[in-house]
Amino acid sequence: MNLVDRAKNILITPKTEWEVIKNEQSSTADLFTKYAMILALIPVIATFIGQSLVGISLGPFGSYKISVSNGLIYAIVYYILSLAGIYLIAFIIDALAPSFGSTKNMEASLKVAVYSYTAAWIAGIFGIIPILGILGILGLYSLYLMYLGLKIVKDTPQDKLVGYLVVIIIIAIIVYFVIGMIVAAIALPSFGLDSLKGFDLNR
Repeated sequence: MNLVDRAKNILITPKTEWEVIKNEQSSTADLFTKYAMILALIPVIATFIGQSLVGISLGPFGSYKISVSNGLIYAIVYYILSLAGIYLIAFIIDALAPSFGSTKNMEASLKVAVYSYTAAWIAGIFGIIPILGILGILGLYSLYLMYLGLKIVKDTPQDKLVGYLVVIIIIAIIVYFVIGMIVAAIALPSFGLDSLKGFDLNR
């Protein structure tokens, strides 16, 4: 599995690529170390650069930069927990499979969770320039990828496909909301008065 080719194919020809993925033998280690752990770095590094090095524009009030130390803490903790979140979502996909007439298979569920996030991870590159962060919405393409993944890899019946997807999306939102709260609780306590030095009101 070549990472670049897989990412390109899942984005451009997802139906064909999901069929290929379905028939592959993929271990949890391979899915994470050779794909997820690499692509998940894109939004983490981009956001760190954007918030701690480039700075967040406050219009006429100048700009604001999160201190490098806080930015690093936030990035590292978020990176670790976001990967854990992917595994948790895969576990939930598998646990819910019988309820939606799908095949219960953890390997298949991990494939769907990991490869579906490709668009979201790559769209995270826009975080490198905070003002372009809104373009991260392009990552919503991952929802379509998950839709196809559930249909093809998990053999979900058409009449239960949308319901399965909606439940997973709701759970994923909750999972990443909790992750965000945990990361903030860990990273932001050190966000003291020294962080005010991040304001540059002369710009």
